[in-house]
Amino acid sequence: MEKKRTNKALPLLLTLAVLLSDQLSKAWIVAHIPENTIGYQFFGDFLAIVHVRNTAIAFSMGTNLPIAVKWIGFVFVPFLLLLGVSVLYFSRKVELTRLQYWILALFLGGGAGNLIDRIFRSFRVVDFLSVKVYGFMGLQRWPTWNIADASLVVSAILLALTILRTPTKKKETNDV
Repeated sequence: MEKKRTNKALPLLLTLAVLLSDQLSKAWIVAHIPENTIGYQFFGDFLAIVHVRNTAIAFSMGTNLPIAVKWIGFVFVPFLLLLGVSVLYFSRKVELTRLQYWILALFLGGGAGNLIDRIFRSFRVVDFLSVKVYGFMGLQRWPTWNIADASLVVSAILLALTILRTPTKKKETNDV
């Protein structure tokens, strides 16, 4: 039985769409909203469009690290991760589902978006979406995020779900 080939190029349009929407939205924020200010609020103060810069990684972890450590941990290691995911994506030896190709494409777009900021904006990733969470986990507002962050979180959750839900192949035994 011939195996159906998955078109690996099509999901890369999602990578491009995420990367472009992330970088264009960040450029718009930088051009129109002064840093550390609120530009717009919606639904009272539930959703705010702001302009803040994150000089670290998720939840501002590592803000005060030395620049050499930031280069290694926030640029070099993520670059290697993106490279590794790209190799996995194009590998002929790894079997991925069609959904998993789309998920990895989403991950690549988000990862590249934040990596570009770290390299070309002096480790100052532009974040602009601020959501009120009404005391959830002791927070009044969720840490500010961007399109790349959302892509990374959604892709990680979806990838974990597809891995957990993928049935394992049972070995055939000749037990009598």
